[in-house]
Amino acid sequence: MKLVILDRDGVINHDSDQFIKSPDEWKPITGSLEAIARLNQWGYRVLVATNQSGVSRGLFDMDTLNAIHERMHRAVMQAGGRIDAVFFCPHSAEEKCDCRKPKPGLMRQIAARYNTDLTGVPTVGDSLRDLHAAVAVGAQPFLVLTGKGEKTRQEPTLPAETIVFPTLAAFAAHLAS
Repeated sequence: MKLVILDRDGVINHDSDQFIKSPDEWKPITGSLEAIARLNQWGYRVLVATNQSGVSRGLFDMDTLNAIHERMHRAVMQAGGRIDAVFFCPHSAEEKCDCRKPKPGLMRQIAARYNTDLTGVPTVGDSLRDLHAAVAVGAQPFLVLTGKGEKTRQEPTLPAETIVFPTLAAFAAHLAS
């Protein structure tokens, strides 16, 4: 079974410092939906692992988060692809949970659900927390320069094994080669 794990905001859709709080605010990054469809065509199960502390902060509720994800699923389907599952952490940093990236809890949930080892599994993010969560479980970190990616690339704690691509579409093209 071939898996790819993607962060949501800044990788699939445009990010916002004010959070994505409604389905109308969810806007795909050019080429990202088609990239997911290509990954599916090449036999990959596409999973999303995303921090969504806006729930804990009271910025949106679970029904709204589900509606945002439903919009994302529909948009990917219209592009000919699918997202197999979305794993999310609704907690704020103050709650000290194990699932908020950079902690590896979401990644461990994925490993348990799919009964697999995540060693070497391509994991795409735009922030250090995404990359550190990947490294914690032995996954291969990929940084995209969309979202917060340009800023993240300058970080001194960028994992040495990180491979950088300008977009999710460029990452997908690389994976197919």
